[in-house]
Amino acid sequence: MLSLRLARGAHPLVQLRRLLVAAASGGTGFLLLCTLGYAMGHPDASGGSLLRLAWCAIPLAATVYFAVAVARSDPGTKPRSGLSAVGLGPARLTLLSAISTAIACTLGSMLALLFFLHLRGDLSGLPFDGAARDLLAASKPLPLAAALTLLTFVPVAASAASAVVLRPRPRKAGEAEEEQREPSPAPTGLPWGIALLAAGLAVETYASHARGDRGFPMPGGLGGSSSGVLAGWALTALGLALAGPALTYHCGRALQAVRPGAVRLLAGRVLQEEARRIGAPIGVLCAVASGTYAAVALYAGRGPDLGPLSTLGSVLVVGCAVATLATASVEARQARKDTHSALLRLGAPATMLRGAVALRAGALFALFVPLTWAVAELSAIPLLPR
Repeated sequence: MLSLRLARGAHPLVQLRRLLVAAASGGTGFLLLCTLGYAMGHPDASGGSLLRLAWCAIPLAATVYFAVAVARSDPGTKPRSGLSAVGLGPARLTLLSAISTAIACTLGSMLALLFFLHLRGDLSGLPFDGAARDLLAASKPLPLAAALTLLTFVPVAASAASAVVLRPRPRKAGEAEEEQREPSPAPTGLPWGIALLAAGLAVETYASHARGDRGFPMPGGLGGSSSGVLAGWALTALGLALAGPALTYHCGRALQAVRPGAVRLLAGRVLQEEARRIGAPIGVLCAVASGTYAAVALYAGRGPDLGPLSTLGSVLVVGCAVATLATASVEARQARKDTHSALLRLGAPATMLRGAVALRAGALFALFVPLTWAVAELSAIPLLPR
């Protein structure tokens, strides 16, 4: 009940983010239900059903990642003075955040079930009633237990991930006594990120020359690449996500090099402080952009039949990546609100603060756009016809 009250009294922007989580959960749940419909209509093609279920793991991971980002930025579950006295300590607030995430995802899953039943023709009286009878095996009874099991994937995974990420951590001795204006230490994921990125490109190159590797078809009619190529892309995406925070941190360090002025010093310090918060979403977005570029290069001139389900999955992955970065940026802005106010009280001009924001954005653009283009080109070269 407290979770519902916190959700009802939240800011409209927070409500919008929760609705976006519900929409992403609904889209992923609908893809899972369509996989069930395919399995019902093709009982002899168990391999194809498993492949379609495996493809749903990508939008599922994107949805869970976005839900965790929204849970982290939710001001209703942030520790505040006085809450511990009424029994709302860090552990209880983490539980409330997980429950709020589960409620939003469950709402989306239930809407996906209603839309699925409507397209099957089980619910009548609305437009497009029974428009996908053949695709969703409307002639066969729906196994409700299997449908509900599939729909619990997103709420359970999102709430569990939120609880793990937001769990209270013990503070080190002396950490609460004083705060530094010195930047945080550099993230340590750069070597692992580079190694995974190189391994992913190597796996893609090797798999593209392998013979006898059948395609890994996407739902909706899109012809697939070999499973090795897809595994290589997954390693590349993970490498970019791991390297993103460290690259963002060193980008901030580069802004402060060679006798920096006030604007460059402020922009660099803020980037270093925000590296762990926005670096990983930037890396994920770069991975999605490079994968999209590689797919466009692969199918250029051949005009693949994407189909509605493949289009929905692609929109979910891209939309969740963009929304996650936007949510992380909002969270970072909230975290430095006190510093921004303190600088204004000290007489810092607003133009200097806006210049620091523009400089940070330009530095990230100058670093990650060429990196994304280079990774995309290297990923597309093994896939191009010879």
